[in-house]
Formats: sequence, C-alpha cells, structure tokens
Amino acid sequence: MADGGTLQDLARMLRQLKRRDARRRGGTELTYRALAARTGWSNGIIAHYFTGKTLPPTDRFDTLVRLLGASPAEQGKLATLRDRADEDRRQQATPGTHAVRLLGPIEVTGPRGRATLVGGRQRTLLGLLGLRAGNPVSHTRLTEALWGERPPRTATASLYSHIARVRQALDDCGLPGVLLTRDSGYLLDLRADDVDVARFHDDAARGSRALARGAAKEAVAHLLDGLAHWRGEAFEDAEPTGWAAAEVRRLTEARMRCLDELWDARLRLGEHAAAVDEIERLLAADPGRERLVALLMLALCRSGRHADAVKAYQRLRGHLAEHLDVEPGPQLQRLHLAVLRRDTTAGLDGPPDAPRPAQLPAVAGHFTGREPEEAALDALLTRSGSIAVVSGPGGMGKTALAVHWARRVLDRYPDGQLFLDLRGHDPATAMPTHEALGLLLRALGVSADAAGPDPGAYRSALHERRMLVLLDNAGSAEQIAPLVPPNAGSLLVVTSRHQLPELSLDHDVAAVRLDALPQADAALLLRRVLGGDRVDREPEQADRLADLCGGHPLALRIAAAKLAARPLRRLAELVAELSAGDRLDALSMPGHPGVRAVFTATYQTLSPAAAALFRRLGHHPGPTFTTQLAGALAGQPPASALDELAAAHLITEVAEGRFRFHDLIRLYALGRADPDEAATARIALFTWYLALAEVANQLLEPARDRVKLSWQNPPPHLPPLPDTTRVLTLLDEERPSLLPIARLAAAHGDDRVTWQLTYLLASYYTHRGHWTHYTELCREGLAAALHLDDPVGERLMRSGLGVAYNVTHRHDDALEQLTRALELMREGGDQRGQGMALNNIAHAHSQLGRLTAARDAFEQALDLHTADDHLPGITLALNNIADIHTRLADFPAAFTALRRALRLARDLGNSHLEGAVLQNLGETLLATGDEDAALHHFGLALAIRRHSGEKRREAETANAIGLLHVSRGDHASALDHFGRALALSREIDDRRLQSTTLANMALLG
Repeated sequence: MADGGTLQDLARMLRQLKRRDARRRGGTELTYRALAARTGWSNGIIAHYFTGKTLPPTDRFDTLVRLLGASPAEQGKLATLRDRADEDRRQQATPGTHAVRLLGPIEVTGPRGRATLVGGRQRTLLGLLGLRAGNPVSHTRLTEALWGERPPRTATASLYSHIARVRQALDDCGLPGVLLTRDSGYLLDLRADDVDVARFHDDAARGSRALARGAAKEAVAHLLDGLAHWRGEAFEDAEPTGWAAAEVRRLTEARMRCLDELWDARLRLGEHAAAVDEIERLLAADPGRERLVALLMLALCRSGRHADAVKAYQRLRGHLAEHLDVEPGPQLQRLHLAVLRRDTTAGLDGPPDAPRPAQLPAVAGHFTGREPEEAALDALLTRSGSIAVVSGPGGMGKTALAVHWARRVLDRYPDGQLFLDLRGHDPATAMPTHEALGLLLRALGVSADAAGPDPGAYRSALHERRMLVLLDNAGSAEQIAPLVPPNAGSLLVVTSRHQLPELSLDHDVAAVRLDALPQADAALLLRRVLGGDRVDREPEQADRLADLCGGHPLALRIAAAKLAARPLRRLAELVAELSAGDRLDALSMPGHPGVRAVFTATYQTLSPAAAALFRRLGHHPGPTFTTQLAGALAGQPPASALDELAAAHLITEVAEGRFRFHDLIRLYALGRADPDEAATARIALFTWYLALAEVANQLLEPARDRVKLSWQNPPPHLPPLPDTTRVLTLLDEERPSLLPIARLAAAHGDDRVTWQLTYLLASYYTHRGHWTHYTELCREGLAAALHLDDPVGERLMRSGLGVAYNVTHRHDDALEQLTRALELMREGGDQRGQGMALNNIAHAHSQLGRLTAARDAFEQALDLHTADDHLPGITLALNNIADIHTRLADFPAAFTALRRALRLARDLGNSHLEGAVLQNLGETLLATGDEDAALHHFGLALAIRRHSGEKRREAETANAIGLLHVSRGDHASALDHFGRALALSREIDDRRLQSTTLANMALLG
C-alpha cells in the first residue's frame, strides 16, 4: 500500500480498500449506506471519512479497515498512516495562527478565525482547559468549577454537551482534534505558550529577575510586556465558581504583584511624581497591599510630601489592624521611621541585616520517578493560598520529593525559603509550636527575644513576601496551623506520615499521597545507584530485588547501598538473603535504623485498638481486604481504627470500603502478633471466608448442598448480600485472596477449611470462569482432603478437579480424577455423587469424540438421578443426552429430551440450567436449518446468562449468535457479538475462549 501522511492520503487509501474488497467479493462496492448499516454510524460521517473531511477516531478506523478486508500487516501500516494524518492535521495550526486568551474576555483564535463560544459555562470550560493546556482536567474538577460543590443531577450530561459544543467551535475555527478525551477528564492539546496566561507569567518572571539584579530599565520592559496581555479582568465574560473562582483570584493577585514590581522599577528610575496618582488609584481598589503603600510612601517622600507619606502609613496600619489584626511588616516599619526622620535615602531594600533565608537541604542523590506527584505540586502554582501536604508511609521519599520540587520552583519565591524538621513522627520528640515559631522568626530576621514566639509576628514578617516554607515531618494539624503563611504570595509545603485532614477545615489543602514506586521507576533507581552494566548482567535478579523491596524507596536505597558497598557481590546473593530470611532485618545497615525502625516509629503512635487491628490484619494473605473483614478481625466496629491506620499511611484505601497493605508493612504487622493472637486472627479469617462462600453458594446454586456448615452464632460481619449481582461483585473483588486463604489454612493444619471453601466456591467459578485459578484451588482442596484422610472431602475434590479439567480441555486428566471419584462415590453409597461423576465422565468422552460411551454414561447418570429424585441432576442429564442426539442427527429424540429439560428447569426456577437448555435448543434448531428459531433461543439464553452473571457462558452464547450472523451476511451484528465475547473472555482470562473468538472474528475478513 502506498505511503502518505495527509488526511486526503488516508481517504484515498480507504477508497482503494473499498474497491479491492468489491473485487474480492466479485460484487459492487459497498455503499455508504451499507457501511452505515454494518457499523451503526451515520451515512454522513462515513462519507466524511472517505472524502477526507474528517479523521476517523482510532477505534472506528480500526473497525472500518477490518470490515474492508485489510490484513493484519496492512492494518498496522494503515494505523501508522492515520497517526501521520493526525500529526499533519495538528501541525497545520502553526504557532502564530492560534491563541487562547483568558486575561480579559475568553477568546480562542484559530487559522479560520475566532471560535464562537456560547454562554458563560462554555467560556469557563475552555478557560480552565486553557489554564492547564497540555494537562488533563478531571470530570469532577470541571463539574465543580461549572456548578459549584452541589451540582445538579444533570451536571454530567450537561458537561458532555458543553464539551461537544466547545469541540465543534474549535473545529470550526481551524483547531480540530485539540480538545481530547482522557480517562480522567479532558485535555486541551496545545502548548502552554499558546495561552496568554503562560506568556504573562513568563514576562513577569523575567521582569522580577531583572529587578532582583538591579536592572530596573530591563525590568520595566518585561513587566510592561506582561501587563500588555491583560485586556480586562481575567475570565471577564465567564462564570467561574469554586476552585475556578480561586484561579481567577490568583491571576488577579499575580497581576497586582506585577504592578507592584513595575512601580518599584519606575521609582528606581526616578519616576516619583508620575507614580503617586497611579499607585493611589491601585490602592483604592486594594488598600491592604503593603508593598504598594511602601512605594507610595517613597514616591511621596521623594516628591517632598513627607506628611502625606506618614498618613499613607497610618491608613495602612488602621486597615491591617481592623481586617487582619496584624501590624505592618518590619520592612515597612523601618521605612516609616526613615520617613519620620526625613531620610531622603530611604528605600525598600532595608538594612543589611534583613536576610533572604535559603534553608532548603540538598536534593537526595539519584532522585527517581514521581512525575505524577510533581505534576500535582506544579498545579499548586496556579492556586492562590494553597497548602501542599505530601503524605505517605515512612521511608517513601516524602522529603526527597518536596526538596527536589521546591528547588525546581525557587525562582517563583524570590524572598527566600524556610525549612524546618518538626520531628512529628514521634510525639515524644515532636517540636513544640513555640519552638518552631522562634526558629522561623530568627530565620526571618526577627529577634525572638523582642517579638517572642508570636504567630502574629510570624505573619507580619511574611506579609507581602513571596517565600516557600517547607515544614518536614509534621505530626499533626495543630503543629502546623500557626505556621501557615498569611498571604497568597507564599507557599507552604508540609510532609507527614499522616494525612492531616483537619488542615482542610480552614485552608485550601492539596493532598499529594506517596505510594510505592512503580516497577519501572524502582528498576531505574537501582540502575542509577549500581550502574547499568551491573544491572544488565543480572536483569531478572534486579527485577526480583525491586519486587522484594515492594517499590519502597528506602528499602531500595538500602538494598542498593549494600550492593554498592561490595562491588563484586552478585545481585542474586542479596535476593536469596531477602527471600529466605527476615526481610525487614536484612533491609538495614550500620549507621541507619532501617525499614523496621521507620515502621516502628509510626506503629508506636497508634491507639491500642488500631494497633491490635493492624497486627491481626497482617495475617490476611490477599492483596486487599474489606471493612467487614476488618470488623471480623477486630471483634467490634472497625471504622475508627481503620481511619487511624489509613491516616497514618499504614494501610491505603483503594476503593470505598476496601484497603491494602504495602508488602513490607504487612510483613511488619505479621511479625508484631504473638502466637495466640495470630491463631485468633487466622480463625476469624477462615470463618469469614467460609461464611461468605456459603452465602454465595446458597444464592448462586442452592442445589449444591453437599457441604453444610454449622455456626454457633450467625456468620460474622458479612456485608449485605441481597442478590446474586452483589455476591458475584464481592467475590470478584475477593478472588485474588481466595487461593491464598485456602493455602494459609492448609499451611496451618486447617485442611477442612481448605477443601470446604473450595467446594462452596465452585458455583462462583461456574458463573464467572477463571477456571485456571479454580483448578489450582481444587488441587489445594484435594491435597488437604488427602492429608486429612477424609473420604467425603476426597471424592468431592476429585469430582470438582475433574470438572475444572474438563472446562480447561484437559479431558484425559479429567477422566482420571472423575473415574477415581466415581469409585469413591460407590464405596460411600453416594448415589447423587455417582450421577454427577458419570455426567462429567460422559462430557469428557463427548469432547474426545467417543459419542457412544458418552451417551451410555449420560443415561446411567439419568437413571441414578431419577432413582434419587434429584431434579437438577435429571435436568442436566437430559440436556446432555439431547446434545449427543443432536450430534448423532437424531433430532426428534433431542427435542423430546430438551422440552422435558426446559420444563424442569423452569419449574425449579434454576436460571443456570434454563440458560443451558435454551442454548442447546438453539444449537439443535440451527442443526435442523431453522435459523430464526435458533436465533430466538440463543437470544433467550444470552439474556438469562447476562442477567445471572455467567460471563463464560454469556461469551459462548455471544459467539454462537455471531457465527449465525456471519452465515447470514450480517457482519455488523456479528462484530458486535464477537466484540462482547472477546471482552468477556479477556475479563475472565480464558485464553482458549479468546482464541476461539478471534478466530470467529477472522471470518469477517
């Protein structure tokens, strides 16, 4: 296929594909109407795709080229061509031909002119996306900005509508494809300097730097350039609320700071008389601006108006006392004294002892990763008066991140940086607030003896200054509250092992929470410390080392330091040490307390109830746990203890009511419990999971009643499980924990728990699939039953393992287990069990092509179930016998068995069996050539299976319907059903079903 890179090239290739498809079929080209019928899209949009007026979205493009018969190799080339066309389309809007203007009425200009934005909300929406150009803004943040904290129920739909209209407006002005949808929200795909706000900030920053080095004339030029971007009030014709209104206030504050510096520079150039009127006009709008008052006093004083300068100071002092209960700052007080002395040399620089503190510590070596967290901190730069709280477990790199980021933004805070370690990780050594205030005041040049550790003196010292304050290791909100800067020009960054939610009651707090490093960043950190050659010699061991450290930065650094100290030591040796021994002890080294000590410091701050729950939760072997399980372990309502553990970052809430440990923290918790407490915790765990499995089994498949648990008390602390949907959802969430729980029980001698749990969970796996997982569970169950020498458990586990082997197409292995299960059933006189074993033996024979053996076994199963009057078994046997009759082309016998089976299934109210019989009816009708009736019965089966949550069987039915549509030439409908089947097969991780579905899709050409 020809190369190209424009939208017209792409359209030409699509037309060539359409002509080639017609030649292959030996017919006429597909019309736009025919393509619309197959895809469900409009005729008009398909015409746009083929004429080059519109670029198809990626998913539609892929569907289109598949329908037109492109081979996999061609699909890859065409996808590349589409990407080039997309790039070409974006590059057509070259710099200078488009701009976003927010500093005044909202305007967007593209190559075709100005975009038409209708209404305040559309303009607000575009403005907010422009402020974050190149970065996504979430649905939640946009909704809050447009409708406030209590949006109407229609807000989501209205947001989609506004997005669509803004996108159309951008397309119309020549900016197609710049408003993009992202999982978390929307993104305006422009450079920051396409927006006047970014250009204003750049010019203002240049002016500020020029002023700081004494280049007043250069400063005036840059500052005037910056102010020239303003055409009125920011977002003048928009309707911002909530945080969006705060953004507008921040922009207004930035403009005022720019004006402050402009008149400072002009005074330095001697423009005293001209400054007075303009500064007085600015102060009329904002009389509390200390720096402007200082400039006015200087202008008046240097114009010979000393009395007016004193009056200006007195007006400010009265205003600050009335509104803020503070005195003017020390710099302005010194200027006031100079004016009273008629000192004509007075200025804003102050005496030589007025410091600009620079207290930030050095950046951590080999700082790695944390791009999302840095982006969250960057967003603070656009929020007025915010506080950043960087929280996370001990050793997670909070200080390293805060210092690294603070050094990157130093130029925004020209008046200096303060740094203080509050030692809050240990209440016994935490720095008292009055001590912290004294240290900060001394750093600001205010004598602690004269002012005392007074919050008012601290606020006065920071007033009208632009400083970055980094308070490390905070222990509580109370420790921080008196240290919050008073004005929007300064930024407070706090690090803590606690979340400090109380701070948000009085302040705008941005929470940045640190978790473990992703695998790629953990590996990169090791590579940076150890060197690429050393890591490349043992790449698998390096990955394993990162896993054993759980991405925990302190653990990774200790491990890397131990290796760096011994250049000849192999990574495999340290991996073996961490795998075999006490991992937490191994993650320590002389001169450093190590990971265990960091966790201990946090653990010792817990209340007794939270500490006890922490120890017991450590015995849970799965990746996550619920509030209800925590309640079972605590023996009481756990909400308060969970809140405490989450606030201390010892656990993390990953979804509502569901939590997880970091791997190393769970190891630490596991080691804190004594043997008696550990045994109690395990009993509570096993009881909870057995109770959950029993409730699920009763809801999903009540006929599976071979295991009945006895409870002295009602099953403990289970969440409400009113229906099959809720129980399936809960077990979907718990599935990663089921096999670890079974193995934990077996490891501690609770074999009965292991095999009973396995039996009770069969109905869940029948509905959801994941049969590879269930096969492993059955193996554990069988081993437990054999270890216990329990014949009942053994025959049930062999039967279950045989079913799992059948479903995973290991039919010979299935026959081995099922034959032994049948022998044990006969020895135990278990008639129903014999019938079930024979039914599954027959299924294995059927799949191996042994139809006569299969029919004989099914009929034996039917006789046994009939003798036992076990109606579900009878129904299942009839359905399976019918399948054999169909495969042998004995359709009358098949329909007779199926009609009886369907009646029994409906009488029982068993949707699982009803869906199976309807599916089989569809297959039999299809074999007789009655496609309409087959499609009808497939549809009934599909509805039942979808409603009951049987994902594997729903996928099988969807495939059957898709194949029927293929035979009828209805490729669009076939593609819909195959797509659903493929999604389900991937969801349940059934590789064979995925392969079958993909093969079916290949039939579409």
